[in-house]
This record gives sequence, structure tokens and C-alpha cells, in this order.
Amino acid sequence: MSGDREAEEADAARETTSAASTARPLRRDAELNRRRILQAGREVFAARGLQATLNDVAHHAALGVGTVYRKYPDKQALAEAVYAEELDEIAVLAREARDADDAFDALADFLEKALARAAHNRGLRELMRQGSVEGAGLTRARQAITAHCEHLLARARTEGALRAGVTEADLAPIAAMIDAVMAMPAEQPSQPWRRYLVIVLDGLRAHPGQAELPDL
Repeated sequence: MSGDREAEEADAARETTSAASTARPLRRDAELNRRRILQAGREVFAARGLQATLNDVAHHAALGVGTVYRKYPDKQALAEAVYAEELDEIAVLAREARDADDAFDALADFLEKALARAAHNRGLRELMRQGSVEGAGLTRARQAITAHCEHLLARARTEGALRAGVTEADLAPIAAMIDAVMAMPAEQPSQPWRRYLVIVLDGLRAHPGQAELPDL
């Protein structure tokens, strides 16, 4: 009886080991597919905007449409996942800017880097302009970006580098103005916006004898 029980236990152990070894590759494959879908979504939305479909993403990822739908039941879910990552990366840039010695220069550098990403990402610009994709991850990242920018503005104001009257509420309209420049037809669509960003930043910086800003 003891020998039979030992044999049964050995068989059960082999079956458990076999099942575990099978599960590990499946989990690895599932994670690889998830990353492929996210990367494809990032590239497709960047090039075509948020009107791109899950079928477009599946084709770009060289995966079956069913595989994409099993991971993300609709385009909203995939766009949220893609742009939560994108905004998290922008939030990291904003957080790093807080460590700079000169707050105004750090804010200007952050705006240039963030807008440079948007210049090559149609979906990101649509997200910023329309706010048609929402979710907890996006909300968290937006709040982090806003908090870091508010911190930089407060420091720049304290350092005397920020024009009197400029507030945190001015940042969103400024981004919208640069977005409008990016949308203008041009031979080099990624370049003209930099010219106008410099003009805007010069208007934000404190200079002697500046006129008072009109109220919002």
C-alpha cells in the first residue's frame, strides 16, 4: 500500500510540474502579446489618430483580431492603456524638471520636450485637445503633470523670472495654441511650432517695463 501511495504521489508531482511548465510559457506568450499590442497601438494611434480601429492595431502587430479583443475589449480600453503609459512618461519628465536649479528654464525645457512628443503623435494631440479618452491611469498622470508644472511656476514666480499675472490656468491654452500651429499645413510640420513656443516663452518671462496682463 505504501508503495502504491508513493507512486501516486510521484505521478501527481510530475503532473503538477508539467502543468506549471506549460503555464509559464503561456503566461510569457500572453505578456509578449500584450506588449506587442500596446506598442502597435502606440504607433498606430500616433500615425493615424484615435479614429484608428482595433483591426488596424491587430494588423500592425501581426496578430489575430481575436487576440487583440481578448486583451482589450474595445478601442477605448486600448487607447487608455497606451496613453496612460505615454502620460506617465511625460509626468516623469515633469518630475525631473523640478530638480533643476532654474525653475523657469526647467519649465521651458519640459514644455519643449512634452510638445516635441506631441508633434509626432497625432493621437496624443487629439487626446489633449478633445479629452475623449478617460480612465484612472490617465487621470493620475494628468494630475501628476499638473502638480509638477504648478510647482515650477510657483518657484519661477518666487525667483522673479515669471511675468506678473501668469497663472497655472494659462498653461492649457498655451498648449492648445501650439497644437494649432502643429496642425497647420507645412513642409516640415514638426518645426514651425518651435518658433512660436520661443515667442510664447519670451512672453511668459519677466522683463522690465512689461505691460500688465489682461484678466482672464
